[in-house]
Amino acid sequence: EKKGYLSLKPLSSWSKDLVDRIKFVQQWVDGGLPIVIWLSGLFFPQAFFTGTLQNFARAQQIAIDRLGFGFTFLNDKTPETITEKAEKGVHTYGIYFEGCRYDRKLARLE
Repeated sequence: EKKGYLSLKPLSSWSKDLVDRIKFVQQWVDGGLPIVIWLSGLFFPQAFFTGTLQNFARAQQIAIDRLGFGFTFLNDKTPETITEKAEKGVHTYGIYFEGCRYDRKLARLE
């Protein structure tokens, strides 16, 4: 049987990506929720977003159906320079867009 997550990467890049994903998840298991989440390292990031909404809804005592996502791009930061967890929500990196690009200078999608 074939096992593995879907990817268009060649085998060498896929193997490196798999090792990086395992390392990321193992650090999460060993050290708790990371300060910054590597989105593209998650197999099903939608589940992570749902969990984030659920945690926020419980903490704020708001019905989850009334919540949505807001995003702030931290142009001057890299994952390595973020040293504290987000006050509300989560810090993430590794998101990819199709059909647009992010203009850092104008801070908007085009």
